[in-house]
Amino acid sequence: MQQLKESRAIRRPIRPAPPVQKDGPRINEEIRVPKVQLIDQTGHNLGPVDIQTALDKAQEAGLDLVEIAPNSSPPVCKILDYGKYKYQAQKKAAEARKKQKVVEVKEIKLRPMIDDHDYDVKMRSIQRFFDEGDKVKVTLRFRGREMAHQELGYQLLNRVRDDTSKVAKVEQEPRFEGRQVVMVLAPR
Repeated sequence: MQQLKESRAIRRPIRPAPPVQKDGPRINEEIRVPKVQLIDQTGHNLGPVDIQTALDKAQEAGLDLVEIAPNSSPPVCKILDYGKYKYQAQKKAAEARKKQKVVEVKEIKLRPMIDDHDYDVKMRSIQRFFDEGDKVKVTLRFRGREMAHQELGYQLLNRVRDDTSKVAKVEQEPRFEGRQVVMVLAPR
């Protein structure tokens, strides 16, 4: 029994760990192409040069050789301070995240026999949601015998559509989901 366990342990191949994928551009010795399109630290294009010349120029300037456009032929490399470049990229990404607005879907629940004042309150809420740039999901719930009068529900949803037509468009037409009808409106 002991020999069997040992023989199994011996036969199992040991796989090497996969290479670590580095995020971001390749720098200095990581660039493995014979020629690169070189841009110096002042922004002048020096044209295609061999990689060793580019590395020497970067070392003379006391900066790094950073691959800016790896998919072009030959790849475009620039002489710059990599730490500063990385910092600027992080700042730019943070600024872009700060400016983007996440569109939320707000829900308004209605009943087929809603009173006029209650309807007006709901419409003010819908208007406020559109002003904030959010979508609105209008849910009309039927209970008991109200299911026999579904046309009243569709009339109410058409009224909502007409009242919001100036500020919103229908993204999803009214459709039944069990005992409720759902319609989604998006701001124009």
